[in-house]
Amino acid sequence: MPAAAHPLLGIALIVAMGMSFAVLDTAVRWIGAFVPVLVVLAWRYATQAVVMAAWLAFDRRRGFRPQRVGFQLLRGALLLTTSAFSFFGLQHVPVAEFTAINMLTPVLVTLLAAWLLKERVSRLRWALVALAFVGALVVIRPGAGIFGWEVLYPLACACSYASFQVLTSRLAGHEDPLVTHFWTGAVGTAIVLPVLWASPVDAVGALAQADALTWGVMILAGLAGTAGHLMLILALGMAPASTLMPFVYTQIASATLAGFIVFGRLPDAFGWLGMAIIAVAGAASAWLNLRGQKPPPTVAADTMAD
Repeated sequence: MPAAAHPLLGIALIVAMGMSFAVLDTAVRWIGAFVPVLVVLAWRYATQAVVMAAWLAFDRRRGFRPQRVGFQLLRGALLLTTSAFSFFGLQHVPVAEFTAINMLTPVLVTLLAAWLLKERVSRLRWALVALAFVGALVVIRPGAGIFGWEVLYPLACACSYASFQVLTSRLAGHEDPLVTHFWTGAVGTAIVLPVLWASPVDAVGALAQADALTWGVMILAGLAGTAGHLMLILALGMAPASTLMPFVYTQIASATLAGFIVFGRLPDAFGWLGMAIIAVAGAASAWLNLRGQKPPPTVAADTMAD
């Protein structure tokens, strides 16, 4: 199928992807009151591994073997780190604000590319980096007592995910995106399960005490995280990444709505302003990055961190 065969459907899938990740984040924040976050993290990656294993088992053309095992291990570890910052951070920072701060990722990719890859960065790109950080400061408002040390979670999440994207953009071109999606779940599960076993968390007891509603929300969270990335992969087969990426920022609106429905909370005026600044700067930065170089499909197939 040509990359630009169905651009409207591709955009619809991107918007649905943002909604899926908003559901995931909201579910994680809610579940954290009843189930240890480490258990939820293991569940999210195990769900992805199982779903994608079933997918690949039926699609025998692809198989399970990656081209670069080391790349898959490092990539999976980086995304797991990102998810860990996200899942634990969502217990302290509201969903909308967390999502907005995490959207600093595109501008952080610019910084890492300039620092690690020695890429030239134009004045416009540096201006967008500065603008995005101004937006983050408006959301956080240091010294105002709105947030404390917990803002380090979304900031660390954005930094970790920016590193993940830089790695992916340089090494993922030879990998099938669906095979990579399976390995991301498998590597995450393989890392987090021993950590869970060695921790003082009583995973079996917590799951045994969970009621039907909690189990339902956990299943929803696992499927939402897996489906979100799959929808992005499918969207990139229908429209160019440069068309789709600005619509990633609809996730901020989805996260705000989901947080309001479940927790009855909306950002204040400064929060709205800061989120708008981040969205504009991030979308412009993503558009410039994609206009300047055409990334392989697998790169854009995992531009979200959950």
